[in-house]
Amino acid sequence: MITFLGDIKPVLRLFLQTRRRELLLGATLSVATVTAGIALLGLSGWFITATALAGLSAATAATFDVFAPSSGIRFLAILRTAARYGERLTTHNAALAVLAALRERLFRGWASPGAARALLNRPARLLFRLTADIDALDSLYLRVLVPAAVAVGTALVASATLGLINPLSGLLFGFCLVLPGLGLPIAAGRLALKHARRRAYGIEIIRSRAIDLVAGQTDLLMANRLAAQQQAIAAADAYTAKADDRLNRIETGVSIGFGLVSTALLVAALLTSATLMQTGTITAPVAALGVLVAFAATEPFAALRRGAMEFGRTVLAAKRIAPRLSAAQAGFTPKAPPHELAFALQNVTVSHDGAASPALREVALELRRGEHIAVVGSSGAGKSTLLSLLSGELPPSAGVAAALDATLLTQRTELFQDTLRGNLLLAAPNADDDRLRDALAAAGLLADVDTLPSGLDTPLGEGGMGLSGGQSRRLALARLFLRDTPLWLLDEPTEGLDGRTARDVLHRLALRAEGRALVIATHIRREAALADLIAVVTDGRISEVSRRGEAAFEKALDRLRPD
Repeated sequence: MITFLGDIKPVLRLFLQTRRRELLLGATLSVATVTAGIALLGLSGWFITATALAGLSAATAATFDVFAPSSGIRFLAILRTAARYGERLTTHNAALAVLAALRERLFRGWASPGAARALLNRPARLLFRLTADIDALDSLYLRVLVPAAVAVGTALVASATLGLINPLSGLLFGFCLVLPGLGLPIAAGRLALKHARRRAYGIEIIRSRAIDLVAGQTDLLMANRLAAQQQAIAAADAYTAKADDRLNRIETGVSIGFGLVSTALLVAALLTSATLMQTGTITAPVAALGVLVAFAATEPFAALRRGAMEFGRTVLAAKRIAPRLSAAQAGFTPKAPPHELAFALQNVTVSHDGAASPALREVALELRRGEHIAVVGSSGAGKSTLLSLLSGELPPSAGVAAALDATLLTQRTELFQDTLRGNLLLAAPNADDDRLRDALAAAGLLADVDTLPSGLDTPLGEGGMGLSGGQSRRLALARLFLRDTPLWLLDEPTEGLDGRTARDVLHRLALRAEGRALVIATHIRREAALADLIAVVTDGRISEVSRRGEAAFEKALDRLRPD
């Protein structure tokens, strides 16, 4: 139980920080609704019984006050209706607001540099966290916390009411109601925990494999693996169905248990009321009130059944997303370098999570402001890791890293299913059309955009579908031009482009990079030719640094892939 509380504590903290008053008000209104319902049922039973007995003689019928009880019944009916309306409005508004805050906080957590890089190979996992896991946390408030508060509040009210009739009976009833009423859901929750987790994992696997089937059906067909992928989805579905079956069995058992407990408590209330009435301790109307209060008090505990079934999925969701709700997940930011430098690395070592050896080892490198440097080396040598370090995506595990504010142009062009304008505004949210068109002109894409009927409002498909490879790269370049940072980091900026387009892109890039520091990770000669210095990376170490005009600089260029 302590482990469970530790898992959901960050989520509960966010709940209270976001909508504390509304959450507490919703729970209070829920208790008021059920309490008013119990009081209404008990008072109605008392009134009907008392009226029937009063009608047996003319004397009592003439003196019996029907106005006070009927007024109380009407008041309770109105109170229950108003409380129910307020409870539904408040709890659902608060729950939706909390879920929106959770999604925003979670998205920001997964958008942090390290987390975003870790998700590149598992995008389906992010989708599941932002949808199914957040939806699972909806149950934490609406199906666990609120029903539990209502059940406990109801037990206290019912026990106090019955205690006024007979103190010992009220105490025993409250004990016998709370013990199995909370014990059964807790036991069911523990039994269902494993199966609820399996069901959540199964749904995630089904979704992930279905996405792989749809997105990769051509590759699967060419590899003759289409049937195998279909079988994998069917296996995941069977796994999920088995977990569902076990959960349904547990829920059925809990329902039977609640039925037995309710029946036993009702029988005990009937026998106790009959005994007290025979001894003359209470009257028949009071006995009817006590029996109906006991009958109604068991109903709120039955609502915990659904929450117990969902609790395992809720705890799993909280455990998986809680680390990304912490403010400690903020990305690493290199400190400012000395005034004349764009960046300075002093014996820096960088390691990737789970890697057996560091990606960079004891790197010492400096670049002055306004200078351009090409970082060359074989694939896997550490070029992209160096750029990730300078951009703040990866922290150093040893050494000191200092760099100016940087913008990274990755090797892969990341475009979104949005308009051209929307993709550009990611780099400069406040940019007007003149500035956007200036960036497009600098990237050599404005003429193409002007020929489109909708211009900047032209929608793109998923991944920038609708643009050619060269146009996509130019759009990414225009987005880079909108970022007014003193340090630009380019990871193979013309990879995959034809020679003519690549040379034009590099020419435009050189013009806009005037006065800025530039770091280019490359293995192509035309890209390295823009540089004033060349740094050779070998097995995570800087093995050589040469400056333009030196023989080593020309030798390093000659070793690169020609245009």
